[in-house]
Amino acid sequence: MKDDDGTLHWYRVAAPGELPEGRVMTVTAGTQSMALTHIDGEYAAMENRCPHQGGPLGEGSIERGEGGQCWLRCPWHGWDFDPKTGRPPGGHQDTGQRLFPVELRDDGVYVGLEAETPHETTVSDVMAETMTDWGVSSVFGMVGHSNLGLADALRLQEKRGRLRYYGIRHEAAAAFACSGYAKLTGRPAACLTIAGPGATNLLTGLWDAKVDRAPVLALTGQVDAQVFGPGAFQEVDLASAFAPVARFSQTVLHTSRHAELMNLACKNAIVERDVAHLIFPDDVQTLPAADGAAAGSPEGRVSSPRIAPDDESLQQVTDRVAVSERPIVIVGYGAREAMDDVIDLAEILHAPVLTTFKAKGQIPDRHPLAAGVLGRSGTPVASWFMNECDLILAFGASFSNHTGITPKRPIVQVDFERMALGKFHKVDVPVWGEIGITARRLCTMLEGTVRTRDQREELAERWAIWRREKRRRAGDERGKGLNSALVFAELGDAVADDAVIAVDVGNNTYSFGRYFESKGQRVLMSGYLGSIGFSFPAAMGAWAATRDRDEFRGRQVVSISGDGGFGQYMGDFNTAVKYGMNITHVLFNNSELGKISKEQRAGEWPVWQTDLHNPGFAAYANLCGGHGMRVKRADKLRTALDGALAHEGPSLVEIVTDAELV
Repeated sequence: MKDDDGTLHWYRVAAPGELPEGRVMTVTAGTQSMALTHIDGEYAAMENRCPHQGGPLGEGSIERGEGGQCWLRCPWHGWDFDPKTGRPPGGHQDTGQRLFPVELRDDGVYVGLEAETPHETTVSDVMAETMTDWGVSSVFGMVGHSNLGLADALRLQEKRGRLRYYGIRHEAAAAFACSGYAKLTGRPAACLTIAGPGATNLLTGLWDAKVDRAPVLALTGQVDAQVFGPGAFQEVDLASAFAPVARFSQTVLHTSRHAELMNLACKNAIVERDVAHLIFPDDVQTLPAADGAAAGSPEGRVSSPRIAPDDESLQQVTDRVAVSERPIVIVGYGAREAMDDVIDLAEILHAPVLTTFKAKGQIPDRHPLAAGVLGRSGTPVASWFMNECDLILAFGASFSNHTGITPKRPIVQVDFERMALGKFHKVDVPVWGEIGITARRLCTMLEGTVRTRDQREELAERWAIWRREKRRRAGDERGKGLNSALVFAELGDAVADDAVIAVDVGNNTYSFGRYFESKGQRVLMSGYLGSIGFSFPAAMGAWAATRDRDEFRGRQVVSISGDGGFGQYMGDFNTAVKYGMNITHVLFNNSELGKISKEQRAGEWPVWQTDLHNPGFAAYANLCGGHGMRVKRADKLRTALDGALAHEGPSLVEIVTDAELV
């Protein structure tokens, strides 16, 4: 409320009798923090920040000196102030504290403040607006003492409706959430941390994004620029720490071109499909922006990514097809946005379409030309057709050893990344071009000229053999929990055709690749890094994308992990509850690191230190405020899955599984 003359705003900061005689406490009026004292029946309100090192005077103590003089003592270094005048001993006015008008009224203690001055645009404001102009609309992070100026700039962007902020419980989860967001959308989200340990906690998730070519923007606080070097509290050489993982990493200085730094960070993340990193010293974040400083944007800064292949390369491809009888098409994750064109080409060639594990779901398994996943996480259908083929056309595949594309057959490799062509061994025809454009050009050139064998009947036969085997395995029972074939058969029937599914690492993931029949769902995974704990934070990022991006709006989000994986970041189930994230987590609980036990046995080592002591995960989900169900019997599984998927908000289905039946 205002004074009669309208010059002050009055704020009630304490109830009657709330502050005892001879005590001090911290109160807030508007955004102003104060130390409120009650001495000799009088109240006084003083600026809360000690001029020495910013100590919180409201957490100090009242002490009486000679002659009964009362002093408010700073809890950090013992500086004293007269609570009634704000002056230190000796009366030096230059170190005195600001006092605020106080009134004791019937309903409590009031403090008067002058009207707030308009917000002055800061360096952080300009950079945060630039970031949102580039389309970065989700931020995962933790607000802390060395990023408060930047955090306030993000708050203002959120207030304007330009971004959504998600406060996480562990910084690595923030980085994995950004990685999951980017893998789904191809666009960056941002992660925010403090200096030192907050920043270094990001590194695992950022490495996951880097090696899988997912754009991410990392924003880290830092100690004041004036104390760089001597070793201030929480000072880490972040430029050096992030140099290996970040394609672009720069410190924001007083003299920087601030909008341009953010322009370059966003451009590097998007164009290079990599990690970009900006370091914000604490004292730079709140500097007033230069007169006339304007936010940046992508306008005139980014060209079309469409690359057309040259005619000579395409002719070499058609020459190879002309002498082929049994070609196959292998699609990797890089082909995810061009699948309609690739499938059109496969239909002209009558060629089975195999996927890498990262590309699982890019063609529905019930498509007449689908052959499933190739490699260690794959199906016997895919491996049989690779062994029988006489030509491989690979689109957007990285040729990892996990997939195991044979070099013993002629290979045509198409990729928009020149360095990816023939990366591990020579290929017969490397084609540099955007995958959709290349596939369409080949369709035009090959239409009506192809003499390849129609392999659809063989595909149907091979799928029938494999599906009979899966049904047989689904019936296996040793009394030690459910088997993976059964779980993924039920999950395949339960989830929506267009769901987004984030998977972890371990036996549960191998079984997902082998048993789960995709209906076209988008699958997210920690590919080249293979990081345990990826799935649930990545699902948080995917859920954020369903709010930001129209093409994913309303999609079901599911994550899958073992007990070891979920245990890494289970604290962030609370984050999902806080923001009402509609995520269903399917947890395989076999009370061990099952894949590692399996590797120990395969290497003829004793099984050692892979057993796990677990809480009741379903009970934990319920305690957090989510929905949790524990399943030990096969006849209860589908009901639990359906209930979790129907729940509005985060849910968890804990399935007791047999570590051997994978």
